Amino acid sequence: MFRLVHLSDPHIGPLPMPTFSELASKRVIGYINWRRNRAPSMRGDLLLRMITDIRSRNADHVAVTGDLVNIALRSELEPARAFLDSIGDPRDVSVVPGNHDAYVPGALLRATVAWAPYMTGDDAHSPAWPYVRRREGIAIVGTSSARASGPFLATGFFSDKQEDLLRDRLEMLRREGLFRVVLIHHPPFSGATAWHKRLVGASRVRRVLKSVGAELVLHGHTHMPTRTTMPGPDGPVPVIGVCAASQEHGGRRPASGYNVFEIEKVESGVWKVLQIDYRVSLESGNFVEFGRHETLIGGEAGSSGQPAILNQA
Repeated sequence: MFRLVHLSDPHIGPLPMPTFSELASKRVIGYINWRRNRAPSMRGDLLLRMITDIRSRNADHVAVTGDLVNIALRSELEPARAFLDSIGDPRDVSVVPGNHDAYVPGALLRATVAWAPYMTGDDAHSPAWPYVRRREGIAIVGTSSARASGPFLATGFFSDKQEDLLRDRLEMLRREGLFRVVLIHHPPFSGATAWHKRLVGASRVRRVLKSVGAELVLHGHTHMPTRTTMPGPDGPVPVIGVCAASQEHGGRRPASGYNVFEIEKVESGVWKVLQIDYRVSLESGNFVEFGRHETLIGGEAGSSGQPAILNQA
């Protein structure tokens, strides 16, 4: 049995004081948004509690699906790297970037350099998308939907080139008989977000999944604990979102949480996946089990096509 943890959108704070030159861009909007909305409901001690709790789960691997920073200041990169180091060895932690990590032109390159060990495939020397990491019958496939966008936009982008490469990688891994986990920041299903936060090129991801499939897709961006499916060649592909890691109670989105996936091969081509949803408790401040969802992948599974908030078990 392989235990995979998924967290997303830590938006690590506190936000360093930007210079006037750094604010001479889209960042000024993000800075105001941070001060008004994010700062009161996102605190660093919550992330420390989350990491402590994750360590107690004895995970084999941790996936982080983007938005480590807020407005992509250079001074945000090192605290984000320290956060990743606190989770575990780069061999055991896989990261993909989000739109906040690519907030302004040039930011994505700086982030990939700073966090390179966590974004590099097994057979590569530097980050490239998509990357592949093989771990005990599991294939972690990291993609990038991050691209700098204009003011008041939080869109992502998935290119023709990445579509072709992702199809090739997933087909190769399918032939190897591995359980394929695709990491992406922006949700790729239709109607996932408002127009100004959408994934441009999401249809390319959907085409890949429909043609060669995957066993699991994990995303962030929405700050919501959702579960839906997308069509695959042999049945529905589960697509799972998660709460923002640093969200305190009292905000506009559900409070901090993460998912644990216990993945077990039942027979050739059939996997049993138990998803355990952990959320921060308002009463104790600790992370407690909120719900469970078990399914067969490759066998007969549910085919609901709409996202749904996970209900408490």
